[in-house]
Amino acid sequence: MSIEDFNVMVATEEHVPFAKAICDEMAESAKARGTGIAKRTPEYVAGKMRDGKAVIALHKDGTWAGFSYIECWGHGDYVANSGLIINPKFRKLGLAKAIKTLTFFLSLKKFKGAKLFGLTTGLAVMKINNELGYHPVTYSELTDDDQFWDGCASCVNYPILQSKNRKNCLCTAMLFDPAHDQVKVPKPDNKDI
Repeated sequence: MSIEDFNVMVATEEHVPFAKAICDEMAESAKARGTGIAKRTPEYVAGKMRDGKAVIALHKDGTWAGFSYIECWGHGDYVANSGLIINPKFRKLGLAKAIKTLTFFLSLKKFKGAKLFGLTTGLAVMKINNELGYHPVTYSELTDDDQFWDGCASCVNYPILQSKNRKNCLCTAMLFDPAHDQVKVPKPDNKDI
């Protein structure tokens, strides 16, 4: 099996039936790793799909293989690339990088000029973000939008975040500012981007 066996695309209404399986895997994966994750409902994920603010990967047999979505914060000044999950059957094939790359370019298209950011505890995601042009930053360089930080409340590490007055936690903050940072990868061949 290789990356050529998958179609990575902007999610639409037709992908809504995968929302529950995606949310279930997000929760299971976080539990298995013993790390935090902001929990999302199938309705929330379905909304991202309907709004064209998500990327999904499907295996050629129609099985969902991976997912990520984007969320706008701070009146459009910041965009988070969030919820990256790969179906365990399809890990270690390069799907995470393909999904993150398409999500990155979708964010740049939909939210021109916004700073892109993410929080992660995963070394693989940090590496992919770095390859895209993100760099580590302090939490003070991220959005101050209370709704974003409220999304961390379902994470097992939320008490740490609160005790540090949202100045740091176990996640690494990474930022891409299109006004200053350079895109390091070619734009994917995708008619939606």
